[in-house]
Amino acid sequence: MSEPAAGPVFAAAAGPRIETLRIGAERHPVLVIDGLLTGAEHLVDFAAEQAILAPVKAAANFYPGVRAPSPGGYVQALVTALRPHLATVFGAPPEGKAHITSALSMAVLPTDQASLPQRLPHIDTTEPDQLAILHYLCGPPHGGTAFYRHRATGFESIGPERGKAYFAALRREIEAASVPAGYIAGSNALFEQTAVVEPAFNRVIVYASRLLHAGVLPDHPASLDPRTGRLTVNSFFRFEAA
Repeated sequence: MSEPAAGPVFAAAAGPRIETLRIGAERHPVLVIDGLLTGAEHLVDFAAEQAILAPVKAAANFYPGVRAPSPGGYVQALVTALRPHLATVFGAPPEGKAHITSALSMAVLPTDQASLPQRLPHIDTTEPDQLAILHYLCGPPHGGTAFYRHRATGFESIGPERGKAYFAALRREIEAASVPAGYIAGSNALFEQTAVVEPAFNRVIVYASRLLHAGVLPDHPASLDPRTGRLTVNSFFRFEAA
């Protein structure tokens, strides 16, 4: 079976449901779109039948699971369909060059094998012009995505001007007290949960990569099968501000 063709398989759908949430005290936008693209079922087939999902090297990424490159036709269709919304909500240029990475992903690492950074809320980068795009190819009962406030600093986003203070404070807290076992679920002594976006099949959510966030993950994955497990596409879109 060859890779699905770009044009007729992955395309912008008519009449997607679009919502922009404003989360936490800092009121950062989170874009939620249901039914953005046609062809989501083909992505599941591709992940199950063709993709080689493999662990991510710890030095390169803290993702607690396996990944494989997304098919090129999907990435092109995703970005084409999203760019008008990225311009409206996040001020990204509606056209022109952007740096994009994209991977089929399954969070399958049991909590007793996960490192502390994999179990706590995190940011993807402090850079202000990178957006995270998460496409759910699963639904309930798989967990969604949660956003957090660091209690000690009050930070909900970590840009370049906050990075040094935030990471220093977090190191002190970790050294001073034990962190609860398991993936973070709800709030704990270090972080307060500010919002949760639930999963739904063919739901896309977009948020700034500098927001503190974490997947809502079980201590042990329910399934390692892309057809029944927590399959997502995780993409990053970095634009140049005008």
